[in-house]
Amino acid sequence: MISWKSYQWLFILIILIGFGCSNSEKGKPGSSTKTKKEETQEENTKSYIGFIPSIVKFESFDQGRFLETETAFFVEKDMVVCRLSKLREATGILITPLDENKKYKVSGYVAVDRINDLVLLKVEGIEREPIQLFRGIAPISAKTIYLTKPRSNTLPLHKGKVLSYANFNGTKRYKISNKFLSKTFGTPVFVSTQKAIGLAFSEVVDYEAQYFAIPSHFIIDLLAKKGEPQKLENLKTSANKALSEANSKIKGLLIKTDVGDIKIRLFNETPVYRDNFIRLVREGYYDSLLVHRIIKDFCVQSGAADTRYAGPDDIVGWKGPGYSLPAHIVPKFFHKRGMIGSPRKPDRQNSKRRSDGSQFYIVTGRTYSDAELDEIEAENSYKFSSRQRQVYKTVGGAPHIDGTYTIFGEVIQGMAVADQLARVPVNSDFRPQKDIRVQKILILE
Repeated sequence: MISWKSYQWLFILIILIGFGCSNSEKGKPGSSTKTKKEETQEENTKSYIGFIPSIVKFESFDQGRFLETETAFFVEKDMVVCRLSKLREATGILITPLDENKKYKVSGYVAVDRINDLVLLKVEGIEREPIQLFRGIAPISAKTIYLTKPRSNTLPLHKGKVLSYANFNGTKRYKISNKFLSKTFGTPVFVSTQKAIGLAFSEVVDYEAQYFAIPSHFIIDLLAKKGEPQKLENLKTSANKALSEANSKIKGLLIKTDVGDIKIRLFNETPVYRDNFIRLVREGYYDSLLVHRIIKDFCVQSGAADTRYAGPDDIVGWKGPGYSLPAHIVPKFFHKRGMIGSPRKPDRQNSKRRSDGSQFYIVTGRTYSDAELDEIEAENSYKFSSRQRQVYKTVGGAPHIDGTYTIFGEVIQGMAVADQLARVPVNSDFRPQKDIRVQKILILE
């Protein structure tokens, strides 16, 4: 009779024999030592490694002074796309592909989209296979991947998924579960089709870092608008001397709206505002923005960056192009009907009275009596000239903001259109109940 202890030893012996056989099978020629998961991972790595030469690091400089570094990627054989916000003060840019250490020079930019924080850069001395862009809107829960530079013959694949596609900070964005370090902002985010659905970045929202992609369809739209390379310094908020002089000779601009055209001229006495407005017009910044604020007997307002993609219930009018302009109040200009000024935040948030970088208002106004003007003078500690009084009593305007807002232009034709806008029904936030857009602004040379 076999004892219980003998059974235990026999059981252990059987397990050891089985383990040895299994190991010997693994060591035989032609047998697979990889799991299905490992094989899939290897296949994915091989399919994505080809994108590495098309992803670059860029370094920006201002007259040789280092500014920023981030990621960009090729979308045409000699063009890369990156975030504009990192280049606003740059006069020079160098790019370095992830597959080599050589630096290449950027010759200029060919298209810019300030609302979506994108710029297309033309590069010299290098051509790479462009990364294919996803057309349309990626589905929610679609798997996402981004790449980082290979390490020790290993290509890191960072996986996540699309969480949402919605309005964020005034425009459409993918919110995704991938997490990015600052040095990888600007990298392409891929879906399973191995096409890029957008350009990665992160922002702090409600005290927490959240991760987004600027959708690829905005990049596709930007590619359709590309032109001849321009100097990087033209992206700056201030124009160079030659460009500013050329702007001073422009006869006027035509604001084309859904209800008609308004012809304006900009004042050479406020050159920073003139040059800024003309630069934004050349970039197509104002195209399709809403006339988002109308106050009866006061003004009509447009130029807010958060209105192009706004839904009917969105609160709009709080976003500009990412910068403000210093106040420049010229005493001879006052808020008579037809004047064009720049809105700003209230004094309690803005002690220097800096103006929004893109928004503008056209004064429609009303007429005032001497008694009303006396009351405004007392309230604002401001003295109206005899001419101002005459104009406000006969032509009309908005005297209550004189001396506190920058005026930089005037309507020279089409005030009837502005008056028509001033009469449309609005909601409690002064937004028109039915959307009215600035279709385009044209420069009249």
